[in-house]
Amino acid sequence: MEDSAASGESAPWEGAGAGAAPEGGGFGVADRGPAVVCADQAPSFDADAPDCAVHVDDPGELIAAVPAMIGFPPERSLVVLVLRAAPGRDDGAIIDAVVRFDLEQEGGRRKLRAGVVARCVAQICAHDEVAEVLAVVVDDRAVEPGRQRSTAGERCGTGRFEVLIDALARRLATHDIALAGAWAVPVIEPEQCWWSLFGVDRRGVVPDPATSMVALSHVLDGRQIRGSRSELTELVAVDADVRDQVAAILDNALAVARDRYARAVRRGDPSAYSRQALDYVLWQIANTESGVELMVPEIAELAAALRDRAVRDTMFALAVGDHAVAAEGMWAALTRALTGRDRAEAAALLGYSAYVRGDGPLAGIALEAALDADPDHPLATLLETSLIVGMRPEQLRRLARSGYDTATDLGIDLGSPAP
Repeated sequence: MEDSAASGESAPWEGAGAGAAPEGGGFGVADRGPAVVCADQAPSFDADAPDCAVHVDDPGELIAAVPAMIGFPPERSLVVLVLRAAPGRDDGAIIDAVVRFDLEQEGGRRKLRAGVVARCVAQICAHDEVAEVLAVVVDDRAVEPGRQRSTAGERCGTGRFEVLIDALARRLATHDIALAGAWAVPVIEPEQCWWSLFGVDRRGVVPDPATSMVALSHVLDGRQIRGSRSELTELVAVDADVRDQVAAILDNALAVARDRYARAVRRGDPSAYSRQALDYVLWQIANTESGVELMVPEIAELAAALRDRAVRDTMFALAVGDHAVAAEGMWAALTRALTGRDRAEAAALLGYSAYVRGDGPLAGIALEAALDADPDHPLATLLETSLIVGMRPEQLRRLARSGYDTATDLGIDLGSPAP
């Protein structure tokens, strides 16, 4: 995903979406709603009224909510918030999607272009009736107008960001999209100064992001707000030592699996193998949930089990069940320990689960790992395409329902999906 861009330009971006009807005028930010990584386009989301909304007519309050909306504090980024009119209201708007762009690509050799951002935003806005968009520049090198840094070092004058935002406003206008406001902040931390880059000249300080209503709601819902994006990449980074140990015994695990399948066929019940393999995977997920760490032989046996189509298809159901977090933990462990198609399979399951439950940044990183391991992996390709065309996460829940059906066909009751 990081190297995808419209018209061949390289520009990584990540997106999140949420729907919320504000209590009064101004903009409302949802305390819940899916978040997804997008390539050329971010999906739009439900506009159901959330359990709580926060007013962001104060830009500082909006900026403080950004880390919760995208899952981590952005650095050297442009964050664009796509708004649309709140259904049945004339005095407010909801945040429909949040998209993060890196300000620099290719190790700092290329700067983010307004045209790339505008094309992505225009594709997002094509799905729903959009009111306008907002933009936040987060860059530790930024210097507030009228102030000078007291220490020497790399810095960016205000002009650079104002030029980017002005160009973005013009590009968006050609798509009949209004830029309602834009602000800059060096880092999203308490008491950091923010200032306007577009529109009315305003300045202020950022309240504590940890106490924003969005962050508190995410914590109460069990969602994790990570300290940085690197924490996400570490979840799927290859553990070379474990990978080599698993590779040394994987062929033996596969041979054992083939023998089990052959015995089931000879008994006239091929599905017995799938049922046994599925039982093993579910048992290991339960162990993971209780804090037991996977051993190398178990990882190899899990890789063999997931090569069975019925077992893999059943795993979709876990993304909408009570054990989604435990399953994701296991998919991440397998992603770090496996190679090739097996790594892609685990990473794609992690990406699917994250996509469906609303963790966009994790979904994007997992799918990137899957496609790096196997560029032709069907599930990862499907999910990537879903992100590009803006498919809503709830539409992908159909795969989860098919997982329940597959388990039922094998004689295993997974219970009911979470609401």
